[in-house]
Amino acid sequence: MNKYPSIPLAQTVVRLCAHFKIERVVICAGSRNAPLTNGFVSNSFFKTFSVVDERAAAFFALGMAQQSNQPVALVCTSGSALLNFYPAIAEAYYSDIPLIILSADRMPHRIDIGDGQTIRQTGVFEPHLEAAAILKPDVSHATQTLLQNPMQKLIPFDADQAMISKTQATIQTHNTNEISRVLDLSIKRKGPVHLNIPLEEPLYGMTEEVIPFEAIAHKDAEVAPISSDLEGIRKRWNESKKKWVIIGVLSPDSIESEYVSMLCEDPSVIVFTETTSNVWHSKAIHSIDTLMASLELSEMRDKESIGPEILLTFGGMVISKKIKSFLRIYAPTHHWHVDEKKAYNTYYRLDQHFIQSPNSFVRELYARGTEYQENGYHDLVFSLFENFKAYGKSYLKKLPFSDLDVFYRIAQLLPNGIQLQIANSSSIRYAQLMDWPETTKFFCNRGASGIDGSTGTAVGAAQISNEPIILITGDLSFFYDINGLWNDYIPRNFKIILINNQGGGIFRILPGEKDSPSYDRYFETIHNREAKYVAKTFGFKYQKVSSQWQLNRKLSRFFKATDSPRILEIHTPRKVNDKVLLDYFKAMASNSIFT
Repeated sequence: MNKYPSIPLAQTVVRLCAHFKIERVVICAGSRNAPLTNGFVSNSFFKTFSVVDERAAAFFALGMAQQSNQPVALVCTSGSALLNFYPAIAEAYYSDIPLIILSADRMPHRIDIGDGQTIRQTGVFEPHLEAAAILKPDVSHATQTLLQNPMQKLIPFDADQAMISKTQATIQTHNTNEISRVLDLSIKRKGPVHLNIPLEEPLYGMTEEVIPFEAIAHKDAEVAPISSDLEGIRKRWNESKKKWVIIGVLSPDSIESEYVSMLCEDPSVIVFTETTSNVWHSKAIHSIDTLMASLELSEMRDKESIGPEILLTFGGMVISKKIKSFLRIYAPTHHWHVDEKKAYNTYYRLDQHFIQSPNSFVRELYARGTEYQENGYHDLVFSLFENFKAYGKSYLKKLPFSDLDVFYRIAQLLPNGIQLQIANSSSIRYAQLMDWPETTKFFCNRGASGIDGSTGTAVGAAQISNEPIILITGDLSFFYDINGLWNDYIPRNFKIILINNQGGGIFRILPGEKDSPSYDRYFETIHNREAKYVAKTFGFKYQKVSSQWQLNRKLSRFFKATDSPRILEIHTPRKVNDKVLLDYFKAMASNSIFT
């Protein structure tokens, strides 16, 4: 038989999480959160995970929610522990990933009086939440402690039992309604929510008795129609001769292949995708910067001529800065974004937000058949892309050992059916330039685009994913998130490819002074660290390579199934990588049809 916290508020939180089917709970060690911890681990419905470091725990939870598309709860104690959740909460907010933050707190009259592990917890995440609730402390628990405290204002000091019971009933109704509202919104809105839970000692009591309350029923979200002027939208689309479709971050299988084909087969449409779109079609441009960077460097005079009249976008954040820059200069007449939740004015031209799924939008858009504009626009732009790409391939085959070479060889040798979790900064940008196996699934924390939780997210994702997961990460991201490995849940087939260029290599590509003492220390942050002892600490088998020959020999073996997690650390030459990449773009542009 399940046991429940004897504190009414803690019991209500636990039982409502079960009611709303919040199955997975990540718990950080602490005392003030003991009623919540005991409540979750004593209930057979929940799958609980213990992760000590709060920042790592939050990204671990985010990785699970990313894969399951279901809310994951996070539990912590009071004080500064809560603040360590914030990076993952910001990522969840911008990536539309449901997280439920359950923070234990001191009683309101114990805040700002000098007690330890006490901060102002209410509202700390407010700009980056879908919902939050101010929960009221119980007065039926530890009543004598309350009455003995001259600071409290929860009940009169002369309150009798009838008044206490009446007050508690009102509190219970409020808390039940607010907890239900917030949990429901996390499910509907696909984002982070926060329940701050004030608890009074004693904290460890458990009971088999359940508190009677009625949960608010879950209601399905209403779906808005595609547009009040569907005929006008369809007519404008069909009459336009130049249309771009840009697909940002999406989970695999978010857009059905038949609708991708409808767009890609339209001669007046160019479809752009990125690895994180998880969309592939032979007529889509999969490496945006292969086209845009080469075009930027080319001698083509009338670049505006290839720009769109209508820009249609799906999904989340777009990685390519160059396509953003192009469209902000050569602006489309219309920008339409399709998303069930929100739309960003990324290109400064947003004039329509269709609150709809991409599948239903494209289905409605072509509902009367494929009224294609046979104007050769797709062939013109796509031929530019293929021309740049062909010269790029010749360059890739002659690469010296470098970051670009490492990614090229990983993409060549990667088996089918792998999920790649890719860290931010250089790693995800190099990944955009490669041709990957079509069955590869890609994930990256592109909401806030920070380097701080890539490892923890990947480990969390590995708790859910049926495919083997490989994390590709840079050295700063890896060492920053070492505590992402500090848990007991790393699968045997989990692998990390660590590309160590001894600093923040992306800064060598960006404008600015290079190789000065201040640059080396404060921008590139040069270091000599290796992952050998990190691997030993956390039970990973470790290999290191520092040459093209070693990489070719060890990479294929690394991809094979193993009985323990592994780290392959690849040391690349720090002062070569930026020149190799920039020369790659120059080679595509200088050998193009414009010369």
